[in-house]
Amino acid sequence: MTGTVTANSAADEAKRRLIVALDVDSAAKARQVIADVGDLAGGFKIGMQLFTAAGPEFVRELGGRGTRIFLDLKYHDIPNTVASAGVEAARLGVWMFNMHAAGGSEMMRRTREEVATACERDGITRPCMIAVTVLTSSGAAVLGETGINAEAEDHVVRLARLAHDAGLDGVVAAPGETKLIRGAIPDADLIIVTPGVRPVSATLDDQRRVMTPGEAAANGSDYLVVGRPIIESFDMRSAAASIIAEIGAALEPAFES
Repeated sequence: MTGTVTANSAADEAKRRLIVALDVDSAAKARQVIADVGDLAGGFKIGMQLFTAAGPEFVRELGGRGTRIFLDLKYHDIPNTVASAGVEAARLGVWMFNMHAAGGSEMMRRTREEVATACERDGITRPCMIAVTVLTSSGAAVLGETGINAEAEDHVVRLARLAHDAGLDGVVAAPGETKLIRGAIPDADLIIVTPGVRPVSATLDDQRRVMTPGEAAANGSDYLVVGRPIIESFDMRSAAASIIAEIGAALEPAFES
């Protein structure tokens, strides 16, 4: 990138990268988060709790008014079931959805192909399709319980390669693993979405492999998912603004000549 870029450029990019997790138990609470945070977020994540509580109609409502929704349901089933679910997610108007890379290459490849075909046929925008590698709450001990005798970082890279080879747009991984993934997969278009992002002042909760927003951005995360540090704050907009400022500060060197 050439030329001197103002701080606003880094700030705009920081906003684009922030995904606020709507980890709440009702559509009313989710609407309040969206109203409070507003344009400070590049998108909002709907996970299993809110989807179970509010259903697909709420997702359709938000998508219909132009809100970028990351549908975080982590599909993991036989290829036909996941591919069919992916098609329905696209019809809801989501911007991005995910599946577990552990479901295997056939599941991921078939989902990508069938979603692309349905979107072209129906004239709708194809959502980004990404794969979950290893949950940020998991470490070697949890992997060992399921018969995977590997460090989390090694298994993340293995699954990221599998997802990339299946043609998915990107992966979900802990922020500390972005450099490992970038080194293993030389594809500049690969999207890396990172949960497990916590400001210095926040608690870790049930996350283990975490980083601050600035560290995650500097490591190469394309999108940072932040939930409790924002939605449990007394002033959600101020909390989001503080995180954006930290991301922007980390990104500024990349915008300099």
